[in-house]
Amino acid sequence: MEEIWIIGVGQFGSLAYQRLSKSLKDRHLVLVDPVKENLLRCKDTNCTLEQADGVDFLTKNLSPGNDPDWIIPALPIHLTAEWILARLGPERLQRLTLPHEIESLLPNPIRGPEGNIYVSHADFRCPDDCAEPLDICTVTRKKRKQNMFEILGDIQLGPFQPLAIRSHQLGPGIGGYRTKQLFSLLDQVKQARGHLLVSTACRCHGVITGLKRL
Repeated sequence: MEEIWIIGVGQFGSLAYQRLSKSLKDRHLVLVDPVKENLLRCKDTNCTLEQADGVDFLTKNLSPGNDPDWIIPALPIHLTAEWILARLGPERLQRLTLPHEIESLLPNPIRGPEGNIYVSHADFRCPDDCAEPLDICTVTRKKRKQNMFEILGDIQLGPFQPLAIRSHQLGPGIGGYRTKQLFSLLDQVKQARGHLLVSTACRCHGVITGLKRL
């Protein structure tokens, strides 16, 4: 049976639950959210409900012996970076403010209040059921020049080393990654030194966090 952890059960997490639970595939969903009411809206026989902070839950429960097939990040933070920060601790890893020079290298960059930079090929609001076609935009029907996960994985901005994880399409408007991708990225951060650009991205959208390996 396929197991999927949905971290965050707000608007997008609820949509992911609804669409994945209705498919014919045999799967078990673990829903994680600190708000009980959010979880109860998704109560079903194929679900486990966990009332907890998403980063704390992932840090305490994810291990090579306890790993789902997929993780869907559906909360308003960069889950990948926050999990790595929690795993390594402030003695080995710290958050960095991203330099303004990076914005000229990115499509439609927006700085979040937490210091991350959010990027997108779209300068409009995308439909929440986009199927992420291979090479075109579902709205404009124009060809996509380059996948966002490729752009973020190849940023040239000294002295930063880019490390990117790709989000894969699990269904219309639903993106997630395999746990082996997370553990592989964690190993890369452990082996690195200095300034890092840690990113998560699908074909069209992404988020970047600046980190410093001590």
